[in-house]
Amino acid sequence: MKVLKFGGTSVGTVESLTSVKKIVEGRRKPVIIVVSALGGVTDMLISTAKAAAAGEEDTYLETYAKIIKRHHDVIEGMVPDHLRSQTFNDVDRMLDELGNIFKGVSLLNDLSSRSLDTIVSYGERLSSLIISRIIKGARLFDSRQIIKTVDQFGKHVLDNDATLPLVMQTLGAKDYEVAVVPGFISSDSATGDVTNLGRGGSDYTAAIIAAALDADLLEIWTDVDGFMTADPRIISNTYVIDHLTFVEAMELCNFGAKVIYPPTIYPVFHKNIPILLKNTFNPDAKGTLISSSSDASEGNSDGKAIKGISSISDTCLITVSGLGMVGIVGINARIFNALAREGVSVFMVSQASSENTTSFAVKNEDAARAVEALEKEYAAELASGELNPIHSEHNLATVAIVGENMRNAAGVAGRLFNTLGRNGINVISCAQGASETNISFVIKIKDQKKALNVIHDSFFLSDTQVLNLFIIGIGNIGRHLLQQLALQQEKLLREKALKLKVVGIANSTKVYFDREGMNLDTCLDRLAAEGLQSSPELIRDEVIGMNIFNSVFVDCTSSPQIAALYPDMLSHNVNVVAANKIAASGCFDGYRELKAIARRRDVKYLFETNVGAGLPIINTINSLINSGDKIIRIEAVLSGTLNFIFNTISDTVPFSEAIRRAMAEGYSEPDPRVDLSGTDVMRKLVILARESGYQVSLHDVISTPLLPPAMFDGSVEDFLEAVKQLDDDFESRRGKATREGKRFRFVARLDNGSASVGLEMVGSDHPFYNLEGSNNVILLTTERYHDYPMVIKGYGAGSDVTAAGVFADIISIANIR
Repeated sequence: MKVLKFGGTSVGTVESLTSVKKIVEGRRKPVIIVVSALGGVTDMLISTAKAAAAGEEDTYLETYAKIIKRHHDVIEGMVPDHLRSQTFNDVDRMLDELGNIFKGVSLLNDLSSRSLDTIVSYGERLSSLIISRIIKGARLFDSRQIIKTVDQFGKHVLDNDATLPLVMQTLGAKDYEVAVVPGFISSDSATGDVTNLGRGGSDYTAAIIAAALDADLLEIWTDVDGFMTADPRIISNTYVIDHLTFVEAMELCNFGAKVIYPPTIYPVFHKNIPILLKNTFNPDAKGTLISSSSDASEGNSDGKAIKGISSISDTCLITVSGLGMVGIVGINARIFNALAREGVSVFMVSQASSENTTSFAVKNEDAARAVEALEKEYAAELASGELNPIHSEHNLATVAIVGENMRNAAGVAGRLFNTLGRNGINVISCAQGASETNISFVIKIKDQKKALNVIHDSFFLSDTQVLNLFIIGIGNIGRHLLQQLALQQEKLLREKALKLKVVGIANSTKVYFDREGMNLDTCLDRLAAEGLQSSPELIRDEVIGMNIFNSVFVDCTSSPQIAALYPDMLSHNVNVVAANKIAASGCFDGYRELKAIARRRDVKYLFETNVGAGLPIINTINSLINSGDKIIRIEAVLSGTLNFIFNTISDTVPFSEAIRRAMAEGYSEPDPRVDLSGTDVMRKLVILARESGYQVSLHDVISTPLLPPAMFDGSVEDFLEAVKQLDDDFESRRGKATREGKRFRFVARLDNGSASVGLEMVGSDHPFYNLEGSNNVILLTTERYHDYPMVIKGYGAGSDVTAAGVFADIISIANIR
C-alpha cells in the first residue's frame, strides 16, 4: 500500500486537480490520499476570521465570498455531471456553517484559538469532500475521527496511543479503492474539540497514516521537483537532490527547508518507510527519495561531502555567560529546563570548552520569553554577579550544511570557514554534532544570501565557480575587456567551470548595476539608457552594499578618486584588479596598507598590467622574491608609447610626426604629454622597485625630462604645434646616434634601490637595441641571475593587450588550472 499526500498547490486549481486525478487513478489499488485545503484557502480563512473579529464586516464578507467562489469554480470544472448537484449541496451546507461561525465571531468581536481551529478545519474538509467526488472509486474519511491530539504548552501534539488503533481500525480494513483523508486537522482526545497539527500538518497526517499501516511508500506531491541543494529563491543554480537519508532530510527541514513539514519524517523513519517527493506539475521528474540507505545505488554517487544547505533567517542568539558557570554541575540542565517550561524550542547550541559561555539559537518570537525565563531561573546568580546579564542578539540567520558524507571527511569545516572568511562573512557562533552530519553557524542576517551563494557556488555543491565583476572605466581598456569576456565566457564555463558575471559597469558619467549579471552585448546600451549619475561615492556604496560573494572590483581608469576606493573594497572582502597605477605607485604607506589589508582579509589586490601591459613582469618578480631570490638591478624600457615614438623617428619622420602617429595608433594617452613627461615610466619603476622589496617613492626617482616645462601648458593642439620646435634638435641627436651605431631608448633603472629614468643611446650589443615597435623589455639581475640577467620582452602597449592582462588577473583570482 502507498500513501500519497497532495499539497495546496496540487489541489489549488482545475488544471492541477486534473493532474492529481490522473496520478491517483493510474495507481494500483487500494491507495490512500491525504489532501490539503485548496491553495491559499487556509490563509484566506485566517484573514477572514481576523477581519470578522475586528468588526470589519465588508472586508470579511468580501473574502468569504471569494472562498465560496473558489470552491464553486472547482466543482463546476471538475466534478462529474451526475455528482455535481449533490456536491454543490454538501459543500454549500458546510460553507453556510462556516458563514455562521464568521458571523458569530463578528458579533462577539472575539476570535478564540478554539474558534480559529474550527474555522481553518473547513479548508481541508471542503477540499477532501470535493476531491472524493472527482476521483473514481474514492471514499471520504474524516481525519478528526482518527487523528487525536493532546495539549502541551498550548500546542496540539499527536496522541500516538489513541491515534494508532483508530487509523488501523478505520483504514486498515482496506475496504476501499481510494481513501481520501483531509490532512492537517485532528481532534482533542479528551474534549473532542477540533484541533490541527500545525501549518504543513497535512504531510504529518500522511506520515502518521503510512507508519500506522506499514505502507510501502509515502509520496509527497507538491509544486517542486524535490529537495533542492539550497533555497532556489536565494540561489539561482540549485539542483534537485536525487537521494537523502532520513537524517539528512530531517536536518535540512529543521534548518529551514520548506519542502516537508519537519515532524513528517519521524513516524516513517522508525518504520523504515521511504518518502518520495514528487512534483504534481512535472510528474515525470525523478524527484527526491528519502530512505535509511545512503548507497550509491540510490543516487548518492556524486561523492560530494554535503547534500544541501538550509537556513533560518528568523534567528536570535541568546548567551548565558559568567565565571560562575565553570565546573558547576547541572548549569545547562537548568537553562534548558527553564526554556522547556516556557515551550521555547532551541535549534542550535554552542558551548565554550571553558564552560563559561553557553549560546543557543531560538526564533525571534521566542526570544523575549526565553530571556525572561532565564532571568527568573538565575535571579540569584545574576544578582551576585556570578553570571553576566543574559544577552540576546537579533537580526541573525542560522545556516546549516548537511550531509552524511561529511562523517570522517577531514577538512570540511576548515574549508567552510576559510571560504566564509575570504568573503568577509563573520561567524558569530557555530556547532557541529558528533555525528558529523551537520555544521551549523550563526551570522548576521545581511550576510545570509552571500553566505549561501558562496558555499553553494564556490565551494560545495556546484561544479561551476562564479566571479562577480564590477568593471569601472569603459574606455579603450574597459571596452576591450568586455569584448574579451564576451568571447571567452562560454569557453571558460565549458572547459574551466568558471562563470564570469558582470554585475556592475561604470564610465565617467554613469553607473549601472545588475545583481543577476548583464548581457555583455547590451550592457553599454543599458548603461546609457538606465545608468545612474556616477560618482566614486555611489560606486563604493553600491558595490559594498550589494554584499555579493566572490566580488572583483576591476579598475580600468587612471582616476585617483577610483584608486582611493581600494581600501574600502579590500576591507569588505572585494578583490581588486587594477590597470590604474595610482594606488601602487602613490604614497608608500598607502601601498603597504593595501597589501596588508589584502593579506588580512584573504583577498587579492592584483595590478600586473601596471607595468608591461600583459607581460608577466610583476608575477615573475613576486615568484623570485617568494622563492628566496633578491633583485639587485632592474634595467627596462617600460613605455610602449615612447618606444614606438623613438622607433618611428627617422630622417623622414620628425619627432612631432612620430608623436602624432603614436596617438593615431592608440599607443599614447589622449594627451601624449602624459607619456612624454616620463611620469608614467617613473610610476612603473616605483612599482617594480616596491615589488622587489625596496622602499621607493616617486620623489626618489631621478628623472631627465624629455620636454621643456613650457610644453606642458595649453591644449593638446597647442602642444602638437609647439613640439615641432624640437624636431631639429631630436633629428640632430638621432643622426649622431645613428652614425655611432646607436638608438634612442627611454630607460628606467633601479640599482640597489637607486632609481632613475631618462633618454639614453644604446649600442647594437645592448639588449634594448633591437626592441621593435611598442615592445617593452626588462632585465632582472638577481642573486641567482647575476651574470646572465633574466630577460622579459614583448608587446607592452595597447588597450587590447592591457585588457588581456586585466583578464588574466581576474582569472587568477579563481585559482583555476
